[in-house]
Amino acid sequence: MIKRTLYFGNPAYLSLRNKQLVVQLPEVVKSDSLPETFKEQSVKTIPVEDIGVVILDNKQLTITHGVIEALLENNCALITCNSGRMPAGLMLPLTGNTTQTERFREQIDASVPLKKQLWQQTVQAKIENQAYVLANKSKVVIKNMLAWAADVKSGDPDNYEARAAVYYWANLFTNITGFIRHREGIPPNNLLNYGYAILRAVVARSLVASGLLPTLGIHHRNKYNAYCLADDIMEPYRPFVDKLVFEMTESEADVSELTQDMKVKLLNIPVLDVVMNNQRSPLMIAVGQTTASLYKCFSGEIRKVKYPSFE
Repeated sequence: MIKRTLYFGNPAYLSLRNKQLVVQLPEVVKSDSLPETFKEQSVKTIPVEDIGVVILDNKQLTITHGVIEALLENNCALITCNSGRMPAGLMLPLTGNTTQTERFREQIDASVPLKKQLWQQTVQAKIENQAYVLANKSKVVIKNMLAWAADVKSGDPDNYEARAAVYYWANLFTNITGFIRHREGIPPNNLLNYGYAILRAVVARSLVASGLLPTLGIHHRNKYNAYCLADDIMEPYRPFVDKLVFEMTESEADVSELTQDMKVKLLNIPVLDVVMNNQRSPLMIAVGQTTASLYKCFSGEIRKVKYPSFE
């Protein structure tokens, strides 16, 4: 089942009733001139079990502890935004799988050679997906990208990921003068940052559901990063966000400001079409298959992580 992504960018009261998220508008609740029947009809309810990601993007949002508890119990990722209306925090459940302790142990005990092989597979899938985006959006030569993907060795000692990234970003947004991929760089970096934050939440949520620790990565090791494994596993999914952002720059006259309409398009990331096992699937479902296969790699059941492709 595809979980819903909810975005709250206006003042609202969020409460819980009968396992339903109840959404009320402050101006309606506080109004003395509106009839009670209208107030009752303006209340929106959503089953908590249908929700996968919630984004809170307004300082006048009020959310009860009951809502937070219910969301976490249903393995929902809760994202909070800062004053610049960019994602700044991520809340996930501490428990997401019935055999979590055993799975943690297998993840922690994973050998260095296994981690290097998993990173090799991750880099190969990422470069192949980047090559697809370049071929379809920029029409540049991608033979080198495909060659790099094929030549990636265990642990990527030749750093093909970085080589591919340099070529990829130099040739993707050529219609935007001075574009360099950097978190604080010029637009559409703002769109990419927002999209990656949503993708990261989707991946982290799925890792928890698979009984894995998002903190312990197979490659990323920053001691200040609580989501190293999420950052590893999301790498082959990034090009799907890149493709969406590229298409937005083609259709939008101005991407200097992240508008509500742009956010709505980016909120579709969890339901983007990807190909997994030769079948089309929503991205959120595919991520679940990826993290489930990752656990099986840690447990020794299989040797290859399932990653998506464009076709």
